[in-house]
Amino acid sequence: MAVMTIRNLDDEVRDKLRVRAAHNKRSMEAEVRAILTEAVESPVERTSTEVLLGLCEAAGPDFADVLPRREPYQPRVTFE
Repeated sequence: MAVMTIRNLDDEVRDKLRVRAAHNKRSMEAEVRAILTEAVESPVERTSTEVLLGLCEAAGPDFADVLPRREPYQPRVTFE
């Protein structure tokens, strides 16, 4: 197994990670492993909006509304 050190992690991120880990009944280390595993096993073919929404959701409930969910594009005018 590999060992990884993360430097310069903001205290706010660490605190949110601690809360997320507690919510999922895991240690912070186990939570980080789960996040990283999910990130690398996710399909590569995602839109940038989906990636950003995933990051916002991973950051916690405070950031869930940063990018509003959008309906599929519907043209207002059709030319026939």
